Amino acid sequence: MTTANKVTILRMLLIPFFVVEILYYVKTGNELHRLAGLICFAVAAICDGVDGYIARRYKQWSELGTILDPIADKLLLVSGVVLLSFDHRPLLGQIPLFLTVTIIGRDVLLLIGMAVIYVSLHRVKVRPRAIGKIATVLQMISVLWILLKWDAAFGARWAGFWVMGAALFTGVSGLLYVWDGVRQLSASPTSVAAEPPRKT
Repeated sequence: MTTANKVTILRMLLIPFFVVEILYYVKTGNELHRLAGLICFAVAAICDGVDGYIARRYKQWSELGTILDPIADKLLLVSGVVLLSFDHRPLLGQIPLFLTVTIIGRDVLLLIGMAVIYVSLHRVKVRPRAIGKIATVLQMISVLWILLKWDAAFGARWAGFWVMGAALFTGVSGLLYVWDGVRQLSASPTSVAAEPPRKT
C-alpha cells in the first residue's frame, strides 16, 4: 500500500460524497451542497495528478496502482458526466448527450477489447497515451465548468470549447487504443492460422 495508492483510494472515497452533494443540490437548491460537491470533484481531479507524480517521482509503481488508477478515473468521470447529463436547469447546466455517449461508449469498447485480448493471449498490454490524458483532463474541466455555474457569455463559449475538445480527444484516443489492441492480436503467434496436417 504505497502513498500513491493511498491517494488513489482517497479519490475513490470522494466520489460518493460528490454524487450525494450534487443530488442534494438539485433537490434543495442549497448552494452549500453545490460548493461541497464542487470541492469533492476538484480535490479528486487534483489527486489524479498527485498520485501519478508521487508514483513517478518516488518510483512507487505497483500492480495494485495500475488497476486502481484507471478505475478511479472512470468512476469519477462517468459519475460526473452521467449526473450532469440530466436536465437540472435552472440550477445547473447540462452536458451534451453526445459527450456522455462518446465517453461511455469508448470505455465499454475498451473493456470488451481488453477481455477479448486477455482470453486470446492471457495478457493485456496497455500503453498510456498523451492524447488519453488530455481527454481525461478536458472531461474533468467540462464537469468543473458546469459546476462553477459561469453563465456569462464567455463562460458559455468556453463550456462549448471544453465539451467539443473532450469529445474529440476521447474519440481519437479510443480509436488509438483499438488500433493497439488489433496490433497485439495480430502480433501474437496464436493469431496465425495453422496449416492443416498433411495426409500420408
